[in-house]
Amino acid sequence: MTKAKKKIVYVCTNCGYESLTWLGKCPMCSEWNTFTEEVKETKKEKSKKLLKETEVFSLNNVVVNEEERIKTNVDEFDRVLGGGLMPGSVVLIAGDPGIGKSTLVMQAAAKINGTVLYVTGEESVMQIKLRSTRLKIKSNNLLVLAETDLDTIKSTIKKVSPSVVIVDSIQTVNNPDLENAAGTITQIRECTLSLMGEAKKSAFAALLVGHVTKEGFIAGPKVLEHIVDAVLQFEGEKNHSYRILRALKNRFGNTNEIGIFEMHSDGLSEVKNPSEIFLSERYGNTTGAIVTSSMEGTRPVLFEVQALVTPSGFGNPQRVATGFDYRRLSILLAVLQKRAGLRLSSHNVFLNMAGGIRIFEPAVDLAVCSAITSSLSNKPCRESTVVIGEVGLGGEIRSVGNIEKRIQEAYKLGFENIVIPKNNIKSIKRKSKINVIPVENLVSAIEEILS
Repeated sequence: MTKAKKKIVYVCTNCGYESLTWLGKCPMCSEWNTFTEEVKETKKEKSKKLLKETEVFSLNNVVVNEEERIKTNVDEFDRVLGGGLMPGSVVLIAGDPGIGKSTLVMQAAAKINGTVLYVTGEESVMQIKLRSTRLKIKSNNLLVLAETDLDTIKSTIKKVSPSVVIVDSIQTVNNPDLENAAGTITQIRECTLSLMGEAKKSAFAALLVGHVTKEGFIAGPKVLEHIVDAVLQFEGEKNHSYRILRALKNRFGNTNEIGIFEMHSDGLSEVKNPSEIFLSERYGNTTGAIVTSSMEGTRPVLFEVQALVTPSGFGNPQRVATGFDYRRLSILLAVLQKRAGLRLSSHNVFLNMAGGIRIFEPAVDLAVCSAITSSLSNKPCRESTVVIGEVGLGGEIRSVGNIEKRIQEAYKLGFENIVIPKNNIKSIKRKSKINVIPVENLVSAIEEILS
């Protein structure tokens, strides 16, 4: 048996680049202060391995059975996963401390039809019992293991043969064959790879709970996100009761899907109609506020865009965006000033997507421009109106996708008017009782919305 040699290397936490000396800036990803010290083991001699025969499959002969998915029976969770957990898959769920990750996975574990092994490395069995009591969970299929040793975890998995294994959290799992401390890059990577291999071999679904850094990124090497089959981000403000589960990566479903939950004292409850929740606290027909629609996966969500424009008394004017891309806001302000003649260079602009939702879709551009213009001119937008449209640099209103779904959602919630791009008119197959107002450019759209 060959003896392993140990050496100190410095590994970039962002891209995994290794260096024999500490570097301030990574030559691979150009990030600063990302190197950490690791202990690396290398063998003097490579052992000869016998090549095994492998079977080659024709892609046309491979049959995929969607019924094999393991349902968590939490509809919002299953929606984000693409219909449920696939056997042999590894799912990573991350979020800020105290956001409710452990609560979510425990509630899902209690509803799964099959044996679930809950491995906890941060809490004792007594603490897990207290949480289950608070969440009113009673399940004979939920097994709890308080352990951080990887070998013990794998032997327990072989003994109980679970359908789902939950590891809370992967940063606490330790491989005894490595001298690195738990939570380091090497330990996280090797433990995840080992559990993934076990999941593929034994055909169980692994759900890993992960930590995030102070910047909000998933802790550990970036390769961790490449290893797993799905990456879910659990986000929300601690001061608000609403939580959003967003798929950043999903090999078995749509990455645009979101699940919305509301935190209560006895756990998380699903929000079946998020549009009603986001619009429930609207205050009259105030200036700087307009309702728009965004497609989150296959579901249209209506929410309120709020803008506040005030004169800047001194210094550079402020530009603050909550739930919206700051760079996109800068572009829209430039279009408003150039194409609509609004003088915004001497005003502070504050933009907020009400309800804590984050929007990345350009279909809300026209609503943002309308809210800013409404606040600047101190004129309220047209009542009971939904505004949809992408704004181009020339001031044109570009068409958006899934227009019929957005119109039906607006009509269902009692809105009387909807402003849409003119080019979307030909995409409407079904007539609706809601008044559809087509617009072609930014100036005419703002005149229509503020009339």
